[in-house]
Amino acid sequence: MKAFYANNNGLVEIQKWTSNCWIHIESPTESDKNYLLEELQVPEAFYNDIEDIDERPRIEIEDGWTLIIMRIPIKSGDVKIPFHTVPLGIIFKEDICVTISFYKTEIIKDFVAYSQRKNIEIEDNFNLVLRLLLSSSVWYLKYLKQINHKIKLAEDNLEKSIKNEELQALLQIEKCFVFFITSLKANDVLFQRIKNLKAHKANYDPELLEDVEIELNQAQDTANIYNNILTGMMDAYASVISNNMNNIMKQMTSISIILMIPTLIASLYGMNVPNGLEESKYGIWILLFVSILLSTFGVFLFKRRRWF
Repeated sequence: MKAFYANNNGLVEIQKWTSNCWIHIESPTESDKNYLLEELQVPEAFYNDIEDIDERPRIEIEDGWTLIIMRIPIKSGDVKIPFHTVPLGIIFKEDICVTISFYKTEIIKDFVAYSQRKNIEIEDNFNLVLRLLLSSSVWYLKYLKQINHKIKLAEDNLEKSIKNEELQALLQIEKCFVFFITSLKANDVLFQRIKNLKAHKANYDPELLEDVEIELNQAQDTANIYNNILTGMMDAYASVISNNMNNIMKQMTSISIILMIPTLIASLYGMNVPNGLEESKYGIWILLFVSILLSTFGVFLFKRRRWF
């Protein structure tokens, strides 16, 4: 999907390319690729780098073209790992500026709508990069809140659980934190490099730089806090599950011992040897009484020792 945006009290979509407009391509088709490589003459190496899902955030300049790659959060649609991070590439040269994402994301539509609400004008290409970094940091925080909600749901299921499924769900959420924390650190390094570019340092909006830095730091701190809470919770509930299992095994063992008492008595007096009760008409009642008495005493003893 290819879209063109231009400044008009915020970003508005236009029908075709004009000088200094912003081109966004999401999930590029073969025709989109040909448009980039043949019409715009975008370096193919840049295009291939963005296509790599594991590409790290960085800035690179080649033949007058500038490539900036940042990592943005997305909902993956995978039940096991509901949130992931993917590269978003910004390629620009003179009056051409293109952003490419090989995955569907909510960030771009939200970014365009926000620019219209706030009447934000994109001053230059680096201003666009900084605002996309700011928007991605905000979305990291949004997704972190959703992840935290999933943690609370898993926590409710864990309270009386003796199974591993709930812990496995938390382990999958922990993977999301790994992706988020790693990507946020890399985005922060990228931001510091852009911030300190001597050729553009004087043109940056100080307030925008401060906003990006604050949101990046807040997203990193939030991700680290949630991750630490999750790690502690998993350790605690692993112990709880183990303790629950031990309690069940203890109760089952106690019941087996209680049931073994009348079985032992019946076995002894059921042998084909003289025992003094074989001729008594009250023999069966005596054995029942002794069995019940000893079993009751066993139950009382186990309860006193809190084995039940």
